[in-house]
Amino acid sequence: MNDNPDDAEQIAIRAELERVKLEHHDLEAAIDALIAVGAPDQLQIQRLKKRKLLLRDRITLLEDQLTPDIIA
Repeated sequence: MNDNPDDAEQIAIRAELERVKLEHHDLEAAIDALIAVGAPDQLQIQRLKKRKLLLRDRITLLEDQLTPDIIA
């Protein structure tokens, strides 16, 4: 497999990266809102936080795919 994505792949990766970043931001806002209103459902908050962490991992993976490998 080619380690350097071509232009079409880069466009697709960037589009997914933006979508995932937006979802991550939305989850952060939802978590903050639930905490601010004192939502008693800690399980829901924990699930949202776990999803947010999974999205953070996905963002890192996508950003790594866009970063060229540089041999030092």
